[in-house]
Amino acid sequence: MTIIVSTVNNDKDLLEIKKLQQANLRVNIDVDTAASQGFLTAEYTLAFLKAMNEVSPSIIAKDGDDVVGYALVATKEVRNGHDLMADLFNVIDTKTYKGQLLKEVNYVVVGQLCVGEGYRGQGLVKRMYDHFRDCLSSEYEYLITDVAQANTRSLNAHKKSGFQVIDTLVYAGIGWDIVLWDWRN
Repeated sequence: MTIIVSTVNNDKDLLEIKKLQQANLRVNIDVDTAASQGFLTAEYTLAFLKAMNEVSPSIIAKDGDDVVGYALVATKEVRNGHDLMADLFNVIDTKTYKGQLLKEVNYVVVGQLCVGEGYRGQGLVKRMYDHFRDCLSSEYEYLITDVAQANTRSLNAHKKSGFQVIDTLVYAGIGWDIVLWDWRN
């Protein structure tokens, strides 16, 4: 079946995101899988996923009725809905890019990215991020997120999609790269 990339359309899509998130949380997978396949750190409630989606629908990849990948859209309006999200926005706001304080720029954040097992390595990250850009680049200058430095698979996928590392941070003893995709170019 052909994989379709679109935006979240209903609560079933959000439930599928939650299911995929649970399957890929770092606390739910073994060390070898985390090292080779990547992992998720933050767990979001269904209520928070709905709140994010109401402000700006997230990007999903579907194989039939099943969500097999997602890129969550997190705007400044939802930044305080989850502690890790608030911390990320607060850190981003202190960083500069090309001499400009990011707090003064209209940017959007990838709240989380995930591609399900069996669908990795097929270009879905790039397809979802291209759709992200197509939907939101008229409103925002940059797409920003952070990637655990230990998650090399994710960092490489972000770089292939157009992101560049602009800074690093340490959170709870873990090193993170802050990555930015400049949509003005």
